[in-house]
Amino acid sequence: MPAHRLIDKAGACAQEVRFTSDDHTVLVAQAWGNAGHRPVILLHGGGQTRHAWKTTARNLAARGFYAIAVDLRGHGDSGWSPSGKYSMDGFVADLRCIAKTCRQPPVVIGASLGGITGLVCEGEGPPLMAALVLVDVTPTVQQTGIEKIRLFMGAQAKEGFASVEAAADSIAAYLPHRPRPRSLAGLGKNLRQHADGRYRWHWDPALLDFSDQSLTAALSTRLTAAARGLKAPVLLVRGGASELVSTADVEQFLKLVPHARYANVADAGHMVAGDVNDQFGIAVLDFLLKLPDT
Repeated sequence: MPAHRLIDKAGACAQEVRFTSDDHTVLVAQAWGNAGHRPVILLHGGGQTRHAWKTTARNLAARGFYAIAVDLRGHGDSGWSPSGKYSMDGFVADLRCIAKTCRQPPVVIGASLGGITGLVCEGEGPPLMAALVLVDVTPTVQQTGIEKIRLFMGAQAKEGFASVEAAADSIAAYLPHRPRPRSLAGLGKNLRQHADGRYRWHWDPALLDFSDQSLTAALSTRLTAAARGLKAPVLLVRGGASELVSTADVEQFLKLVPHARYANVADAGHMVAGDVNDQFGIAVLDFLLKLPDT
């Protein structure tokens, strides 16, 4: 087994860290590794939490990185937007706030919503990253895939589930290619039990309004312009079975960012790290270990 697929004691433990954004929203994160090492900020997709990155973060720490997995605003244990509304500018401001606390320019790894946040942040400048890894997201995406995600997020967002098992059934129907976990402990971290006894996703329902905005051509235009502005090293990782990013979308992105590297993770869908974590980790580590020292 290649050494970079092992998790050693250096990456075993995490420490909770908190950041306060410009509008006083508290962002909760977990950090693995030595804070003096090169920082890697991990941003999850819409509707997920920082726990989606646990295996990746532990592997990064084991290889000498300081991995910071963040709950985006409105997700997990982070605060909800004080205004009740979410915008790309808000997510970008949060990322800049976190990056400014790092001892050296960070690498940012972003999946879906986290990816476009990193893309806009770095592409519109001022630059602050050592490198950017985009996980199954490009300026142009397949609208049918976006709609599928939006419908899944919206289904039972208000009504919730009678049990964690019922939520697991919903995920299994949405991701039939992924083996159902033996333990539901991890899923429990993505749910909150409310006063009525029902379980609801661990994110602000107002995020669905932002999801609707993400379907607009205006955002795609903004992302395209941001991609042209990227100067830092870039890796695009696509799930080979992605319903969101097509090979044509990849080709267009590589024309916009000709210095970018590309990795295709076979058999993975849009949730690349969760679907095929070993192959995803290998592709990311291969990229990160070749970055110049700061």
